[in-house]
Amino acid sequence: MRRPHWPRRVFAQLLLSQTVVTVGVSAVTAGLFLAPVSRELDRDAMQRALSIAQATATDEVLARAAAARDSAAAQRNAEQIRLATGASFVVVTDLDGIRLSHTDPAKIGFRVSTDPGPALGGRSVTAIEQGTLGRTARGKVPLRLSDGRIVGEVSVGISDDSIRRRLLGMATGILLCAGAGLAAGTLATLVLARRLKRRTHNIAVADIAALLVEREAMLHGIREGMVALGADGRIRLANDEAVRLLALPDGCAGCAIEQVLPPGRLAGILAGRITGTDLPAVRDDRVLLLNRMATADGGAVVTLRDRTELESLVRELDTTRSLTEALRAQDHEHANRMHTLLGLLELGLYEQAAEFISEQSGSHAALAAAIAGQVQDPHVAALLAGKAAVAAERGVRLVVGAGSHLPDTVVDPRMLVTVLGNLVDNALDALTGGVVEVTLRAEGAALLAEVADSGPGVPAPLRERIFEEGWTSKDAPAHRPRGLGLAMVRRLVERAGGRISVGAGALGGARFTVVLPEALHPVGGPAAHGVPELSVAEA
Repeated sequence: MRRPHWPRRVFAQLLLSQTVVTVGVSAVTAGLFLAPVSRELDRDAMQRALSIAQATATDEVLARAAAARDSAAAQRNAEQIRLATGASFVVVTDLDGIRLSHTDPAKIGFRVSTDPGPALGGRSVTAIEQGTLGRTARGKVPLRLSDGRIVGEVSVGISDDSIRRRLLGMATGILLCAGAGLAAGTLATLVLARRLKRRTHNIAVADIAALLVEREAMLHGIREGMVALGADGRIRLANDEAVRLLALPDGCAGCAIEQVLPPGRLAGILAGRITGTDLPAVRDDRVLLLNRMATADGGAVVTLRDRTELESLVRELDTTRSLTEALRAQDHEHANRMHTLLGLLELGLYEQAAEFISEQSGSHAALAAAIAGQVQDPHVAALLAGKAAVAAERGVRLVVGAGSHLPDTVVDPRMLVTVLGNLVDNALDALTGGVVEVTLRAEGAALLAEVADSGPGVPAPLRERIFEEGWTSKDAPAHRPRGLGLAMVRRLVERAGGRISVGAGALGGARFTVVLPEALHPVGGPAAHGVPELSVAEA
């Protein structure tokens, strides 16, 4: 024999549990109504019995019969009253509690089964008692002569059956109301269960628990960030990776995007004001790709991928490609020089050949020596030397400005290399020939860096817009998004407490100016090298 088991489906559990609750509530409600009704019917029956007894006690003939112990007269009058009022019994006793009347004549002459003392003592009594005629609601009053002397008692009873019949008549209506409530509750439960069945796709409760565990493991285990937004634009959920990538505060759930992120492209993408796929954005020094998908309830789910390391690799790849092209061009140029040298030797022009060798070997060494003399930080010097070689192969001359000096006391060389590398790359991309000038000057812990070029420059209306994330005037290659370099540079500079601006330079093109107040260690600063002082206001 199979034992009954609790249903597994959510809608079935809801239907069964709600039906049980509805039945229970209906039963309790009906009981709560019936209990006071029963008590009220008992009180009404006792009051009715008392009223009949009081009216009977006013009969002077009955009082004289009780005083004379005339049971025949008492029986005759009592029965007339019982039949006229519909009472179950009307019993008259003498002062000893001996019956002078009764519904059953055989019980006349015997003492009553209940205590007549209170009524014979002059008090009116009501009670529900068990007697020879069963359970009845009783009213007992003293029977007095006209002079007020008590000569017996009158006891009137209303049968419990008549009370129950009245209760059943009223209970039918109450039960009908309870049944209507039960039917309405069951119907509402059925509708709710069917709706829940559709919403939960008829899955079992155990499956819901398993899905919840799997969801938590997936959200907090994947290496992509995920932010769920409600229809009101507030954050409903953010997994661990999203909190890390966006630097969200603890307890960000329930907060609006504007409360946890600064205004800009990133907040615009999350809020849905900027649309598209694989949208790039910058958060601090991280490059992120975001995708936003709307949900059926009016909210959205935003996924984030960290492209910071990939961007670094892409930049290194671009640099490697540039160096490869430069080496190929240098190989071609070197072959031409060797042919020239061979021709000079075959013609016997030995002095001219020696001068040619000295001239060619000294040009690159002179450039490297000039950079090393002005820029003592090895990271920045290596960057400028490499960029100078790349620029030369593009037909562009990269020079370090007169009076430039950078001591080997840079606090964060990596940040400075990133800033200068992006600015120099942008300057080289804007030129097909010309000059790029890099100026570095220090005062104590402050550093001024300028990158100017002889290109077309940046129009005044665009000088703020070029720092926005995703804005670019160049065609984006397939392997990387554009419009992030200057945005990242600005974030890095501002995070270091500095500022960056763009204007027109002396070379005719754009000039980017970066001021970093705390970029250098004070020890070994410009004063030790005899560099002229530079005020930040002048920068």
